[in-house]
Amino acid sequence: MTFSKDIQKLSKKYQETDEEFFEELEEILIRTDMGMELVLKISHNLQKKAKKLSISELKEALVEELYNAYDIRHHGNSELNFKPGRTNIFMLVGVNGTGKTTSLAKIANYYLENDAKVMIIAADTFRAGAVEQLEEWNRNRLDNQVTIVKGKSKQDPSSVIFDGLQKAKEDNFDIVLIDTAGRLQNKVNLMAELKKMYDVVHKFDKSGPHEVLLTIDATTGQNGISQANEFKDITDVSGLILTKMDGTSKGGIALAIKDKMQIPVKMVGIGENVDDLIPFDVEDYLYGLVEGFMEEEVHNKETKVVDKNDAKG
Repeated sequence: MTFSKDIQKLSKKYQETDEEFFEELEEILIRTDMGMELVLKISHNLQKKAKKLSISELKEALVEELYNAYDIRHHGNSELNFKPGRTNIFMLVGVNGTGKTTSLAKIANYYLENDAKVMIIAADTFRAGAVEQLEEWNRNRLDNQVTIVKGKSKQDPSSVIFDGLQKAKEDNFDIVLIDTAGRLQNKVNLMAELKKMYDVVHKFDKSGPHEVLLTIDATTGQNGISQANEFKDITDVSGLILTKMDGTSKGGIALAIKDKMQIPVKMVGIGENVDDLIPFDVEDYLYGLVEGFMEEEVHNKETKVVDKNDAKG
């Protein structure tokens, strides 16, 4: 990963930490889309430790700062809020092009594999082809195991949701996944409509929706922050789905949003296949960011031990 390689180059370039070292470190962190505020916080904390640490030790301190940024000790809320014995209601929201509808179909597959009875409510009644896309996924990828509730083109999405929830309750579905239109956060009328849909769910079940999942393209940069902010104001976003995490070095947006808004990542998209949406594991994620230069540290330590043994021999 580019981040690991850049840190390796930086540690080899400098023998001691000075102002230029930290300027370059900040530039590297910024390129991961962590955001300026978080980057400066991490840099400030490292500078306070720098006088007592070698370059090698400072890299280990950087890992610790990254873990603290995601609050590794309190990440239990990264699990999806699914409980047996109730009709779990998940809403998916997000702007066009982030992979929202595709992610919804992949979540359906995830719960099908866990023997759940799954319903999808196709409440994106304004985008041509949205329902067809879900039906195609169900037919070609999900073996027609999902019940899809749909309305007419341009029908009030809230009425489609109401009808679907009634059916889900009558037929004892384990989980209902609600697809919504790809809102543009500056379209006030569309956001108001999304709020109406949220209120319909909450009126149906006072504890619902049990998840409001915002899909964000991991390569979107700091625009992901503004998206999260706008959607959280309307629907109380409970978690993120980060798409396009396969091979990208831009996943720092997960740290930025968690640090700034306390919204955890719950699922990550790592490919195009139906099972390429997996639960987010913060330890795996952070290890993926730093594995290159941490493996180098282990190798260097092992080499030193071998050298010492050779010297004794």
